[in-house]
Amino acid sequence: MSSSTQTPLLEMRGINKSFPGVRALDGVTFDLRAGELHALVGENGAGKSTLMKVLAGAYPYPQYEGDIFLNGELQRFHSVRDGSRAGVAVVFQELSLVPEMSVAENIRLGREPQRGGVVQWEQMYSQSAKLLTDLHLKIDVRQPVAELGIGHQQMVEIAKALSQDAKVLVLDEPTAALTDTEADHLFTILQRLRERRIGLIYISHRLEEVFRLSDRITVLRDGKTVGTQPTRELDEPRVIAKMVGREVTQLFPPAGRSGTEEVLAVRGLSAERPDRPGTFALRDIHFSARGGEVLAIAGLMGAGRTELLMSIFGSYLGKVTGEIRIGGEATAIRSPAESIGQGIGFVTEDRKRSGLVLEHSTLENMTLAALPQICGGALTNAPREMAAGKSMVESLRIKTASLFTEVGTLSGGNQQKVVLSKWLLTKPKVLLLDEPTRGIDVGAKQEIYAEIDRLARSGMAVVMVSSELPEVLGLADRILVLRDGQVAGEFSAADATPEAIMACATGQAA
Repeated sequence: MSSSTQTPLLEMRGINKSFPGVRALDGVTFDLRAGELHALVGENGAGKSTLMKVLAGAYPYPQYEGDIFLNGELQRFHSVRDGSRAGVAVVFQELSLVPEMSVAENIRLGREPQRGGVVQWEQMYSQSAKLLTDLHLKIDVRQPVAELGIGHQQMVEIAKALSQDAKVLVLDEPTAALTDTEADHLFTILQRLRERRIGLIYISHRLEEVFRLSDRITVLRDGKTVGTQPTRELDEPRVIAKMVGREVTQLFPPAGRSGTEEVLAVRGLSAERPDRPGTFALRDIHFSARGGEVLAIAGLMGAGRTELLMSIFGSYLGKVTGEIRIGGEATAIRSPAESIGQGIGFVTEDRKRSGLVLEHSTLENMTLAALPQICGGALTNAPREMAAGKSMVESLRIKTASLFTEVGTLSGGNQQKVVLSKWLLTKPKVLLLDEPTRGIDVGAKQEIYAEIDRLARSGMAVVMVSSELPEVLGLADRILVLRDGQVAGEFSAADATPEAIMACATGQAA
């Protein structure tokens, strides 16, 4: 780790940033040393993304107050291009690649080598290939980005940032969509970047990664700097307490739920792959979910977990066969609208793409699926709609300036609560949850866990997909394990262990 006596590579002093009705940053200080990985943590809404947008020039001067120094020189960024020219690059959680373009075109986008106004393609390919080789990445630079997996797309985004001669690289939730193998590859690359004296700012809700990788940790809470300490002086409980302003003694709700009658029954469900008719993403799935319990669907990536929920909800694009029963009655669900009518709600894996209309208000998103029930007719009843929205804000403790705030401006945790609200207002009998806490902080996780427990105890059948084994073990009453699109095993909460579930998921046990 760099010496604390040297001039920092980056200093941010007294940064203030306000939005209408909200003080997003209040006197924040942050610094970064060359060759250091400095973790920036905090709850959703703490100000992390806002601070990084100030640093990158996305919020240009003088739209913020305070000073930014690079290598001791004061900077005034009036645009993202200014930040990039100074050596600041940000890889956001939502990647900014153009899927139809090649890897090389994405890496050099807007900075293509030209001669006489003509793009020098071979030069662009060779420059991009050298950059990827330096990062020990085996990616064809002529391949369209759309054909790459999400892990390789993430690496291309990092290569794009480094092609701009970045001195400071910001990574925002870089492993959120990566497999363990892809994440390990990323960590190896980050170590190589540190050896090249690039300063890394690492934002993640996965504290095990923070402690594995970082030299120092800075905690933000409510737009203020709580403190900065060497990682070796901290542990997870202390960091969590700094993030949420209280001790989080019990993350998961207490056990003791018991399922009642069968609410959802799935019999012989199979689903063909939409792009490969005759091949199956799911084959002959049988299970049931009872009111008053949480049924977790576990399995490795690609096992068919998301496809199962989509098939039940009527949103899967391939051909689905089999029988679904709600409350003992067989039902033919061919669309999400029919599913909603049968009392099924579905919190999807990707809230930004399939859960929310980002440019619409918080209220419009909350009431989108339940408007006919709320208003009781063809015409909108504004007072009843407002009352429904207010009740959700209060019961789920959603932080928003008003119900008319654009939902895309809310933090990830609050966006997830809005998605949950949308389905709770439909008063579902069965609630399907696909990765319900992905990309949200520990405080918001605890609140969503408590809400899932409350819903189950109220008699709802909750079916949850999660890639996090602690979450599965902490919440579920029963666990169904999928492998290669088929049911590989079922466990009660009492019998489930991480080793048993993983053995089942990988085919080592029946």
